[in-house]
Amino acid sequence: MKKTTNSLPPFAATILALLAATTAPALDPIAPIVRILPPEEGAVALPPELRDPLEKRVSSLSEQIRKIERDPHAADAAVLVKAVDFALRNGEFYSDKEFPRAATMLDLADERLRALGRKGQRPWLKQRGLVVRGYRSQIDQSYQPYGLEIPESLDLSRPVPLLVWLRGRGDKATDLHFLEQCRTRSQAFGGFYKEQAEAIVLHPFGRHCVGWKHAGEIDVFEAIEAVMADYSIDPDRIILAGFSMGGAGAWHIGAHYRDRFCGVHAGAGFAETKEYNRLTPDKYPAVHEQTLWKVYDVPEYAANFLNGPLLAYSGEKDKQKAAADLMARELAKVGHELRHVVAPDTEHKYTAEAVAEIGEWLSETWRTGRQRPARTIRWQTPTLRYGGYDWLRLTGLEAHWTTASAKAEWDREKKLITLDLAGVTAFEIAPGPGHRLAGTKIEIGGDTLTAASSGSPATTLSLVRRDGRWTWGQPDPGSKRPGLQGPIDDAFLSRFVVVPPDRVPSDPKTARWTAFELDHFRSRWRTLMRGELPEKRADQIDAEDIADANLVLWGDPESNPLIAKIAAKLPVVWQGGSFTLRGETYPRGEHVPVLVFPNPLNPDRYVVLNSGLTFREGHDRTNSQQNPKLPDWAVIGLDRDPDALSPGRVVAAGFFDKSWK
Repeated sequence: MKKTTNSLPPFAATILALLAATTAPALDPIAPIVRILPPEEGAVALPPELRDPLEKRVSSLSEQIRKIERDPHAADAAVLVKAVDFALRNGEFYSDKEFPRAATMLDLADERLRALGRKGQRPWLKQRGLVVRGYRSQIDQSYQPYGLEIPESLDLSRPVPLLVWLRGRGDKATDLHFLEQCRTRSQAFGGFYKEQAEAIVLHPFGRHCVGWKHAGEIDVFEAIEAVMADYSIDPDRIILAGFSMGGAGAWHIGAHYRDRFCGVHAGAGFAETKEYNRLTPDKYPAVHEQTLWKVYDVPEYAANFLNGPLLAYSGEKDKQKAAADLMARELAKVGHELRHVVAPDTEHKYTAEAVAEIGEWLSETWRTGRQRPARTIRWQTPTLRYGGYDWLRLTGLEAHWTTASAKAEWDREKKLITLDLAGVTAFEIAPGPGHRLAGTKIEIGGDTLTAASSGSPATTLSLVRRDGRWTWGQPDPGSKRPGLQGPIDDAFLSRFVVVPPDRVPSDPKTARWTAFELDHFRSRWRTLMRGELPEKRADQIDAEDIADANLVLWGDPESNPLIAKIAAKLPVVWQGGSFTLRGETYPRGEHVPVLVFPNPLNPDRYVVLNSGLTFREGHDRTNSQQNPKLPDWAVIGLDRDPDALSPGRVVAAGFFDKSWK
């Protein structure tokens, strides 16, 4: 994958200056939005005699990292430097007692850089106990940290189990504080698990505090991949576990990616939006936002837990026990009795006795491991983003955001796969290399198909329903499919590049709004998602960007050459002083279109117009509200300024159909 360099800041600053200069005489500036995560309130300023030396060291070490950034272990030093850099730039010190941490991180970075300069020297790869590491994300090329706990007695000469531990919420636990915690104390299961000798424990960062959603969920898998590159991990003995915010993460990641783990443990946390926030119908948001709860609400995916071991934990007096109780009810609907460890007379924490019982479950789950290929599969989902389990992948739905389900059984001896599908129009069977499908019979309802037994061994079978019958084939070109199904926020779960306008939009209100929202996205990505926004000018976008990145374009056809290039193939039509979207015409200067759509230059990737993350600062007060807030398209009225809840007045919003119409 191509690396994106953040070559734009000087250009971006120029554009913003032009926008400000153009709009300031006629319009008041938009009021800044108070940052919730990490909090601005309570931050402590470093005195110059401490700040200046740290900034100089960050600059020097950053230059050294740039020279060796292709080294696969450069990230192990880079995350330490980035932690200090972001703490300085974003104001992330909350006590003068934290000041020495910055120097400690830079000392460790310097030590590692010196070792990287000596051929073959990577002493931290042999370190046991508490270890801090890093990787470079494919989403935005940012350096992201993770922590490890490696038991002294664990035999690393053979594949070992991995426990992925998702931490609880910490508003101030940014890179610097997270790394310090990972360096100094065992954190899994409230510290009651530090004497274990069965597995490596991985502590992903999760992009700080986004409830293990959005880029935070991808962080889990990128961290696992980074660990597996340097340590012998048994891929069939990986358990996902977490508590509080991490318990919420275990619920939703475990449900959405159930085939990636041999077991899932959820401690406390939340599992859905409406009940957790005590919302009554009079307080419900717009219908499209209620629909988007389905992206992360775990009850929408409850049957997926039938594919392997699941264990919940709660303190008897913990208010968050309600999440496990709710999931017990939901799982009962699909015929599963939830195993739920409850610590008597306990609030929001683990007890030694409970962890002892959980530890026995961990050991048994690792002994059994993940069974592949699965004989039976149960799956449900309202979106193709989370399309299936093991060898079964749903690739077409009758109606997106309406729950589809699948029951499948593979009798390998009889070469027979039987399926019971609801709401599904297309799917794939792909067990991977080593599993021949030639001659296999597929039975779906009243239809029976047999894979050809001659020619090259079949490893993937694609089926589609047409005219009420199942046949070999794939969904129609241009239809929504896994990884290209919306909504807007989906574009930020894989590599993307932001392209600002080359020129100032001609209308002052549009220019004012564009300047604010683009800079808001830039700041929010840095402070919340812990990376620099990947940006390029329109004339810097090359064939490789078009091939493997989602393009996030800001402006209109007159101000952004890339929008002009593809305008004729987008669902929004600009003409004179207006634009038309979904059959409605809106005056330009009073409205702005935002949307996600297959990129006309490469329909395997998205193009996004005029939008960053659609959840905002006002939603950061609880991770349960950090859900997508805008669907596939929307029209923003400029008669209301952007604020902590919205980019402006949402005049209209909705979803494209399964054919992106």
